[in-house]
Amino acid sequence: MTRAKNWSRRIARSRWGDAALGFASFSETVIVPIPMELVLMPHMQANRDRLWWLASVALLGCLAGAVLGYAVGLLLFESVGRWALETFGWQEDFATFRRWFDAYGFWAIVAIGVVPIPFQTAMLLAGVTQYPFVLFVAAAVLARGLRYYGLAALVALFGAYAEALWRRHSRPLGFGLTLSAAAGLAALLLLAGSPQ
Repeated sequence: MTRAKNWSRRIARSRWGDAALGFASFSETVIVPIPMELVLMPHMQANRDRLWWLASVALLGCLAGAVLGYAVGLLLFESVGRWALETFGWQEDFATFRRWFDAYGFWAIVAIGVVPIPFQTAMLLAGVTQYPFVLFVAAAVLARGLRYYGLAALVALFGAYAEALWRRHSRPLGFGLTLSAAAGLAALLLLAGSPQ
């Protein structure tokens, strides 16, 4: 973990840091099963003066990946989509999300963006069902915006303590919900404390 953290900090300080962050977010959204927060937190800690910009870069990378995943679901589900589900063991997550999606639609996409079920299942299913693209993108922006801007708010409010807080509460099952709750609370505190 320390080696990955040191690598992330070196990248964050390099001139290619923002591009690497955007690529990492794209990759995490499309296929890499590593929480983006592992990359984003050290990046934000190393560049505290650019928190909101870094959250935006991560969100744009995620949205590019989400659009690709939607397109795969829409155009290539029977070949590439099914292969991804089987290869990465997402069949059960896909079935779980299908039930959520049938019941809650838009809000199911928002929820999967913050809970520990692979977002790839939402992208594929939204494409397969031809869910309205604009609504899909809006749900992705809302879900991942909560995560990334909320993380920026945590770093802005708590500084280096934010990383220790995140690490303490980032166990696999509670990861998404804990982070979202903390990030949402931090964002609300920042908004409440800002001048109108």
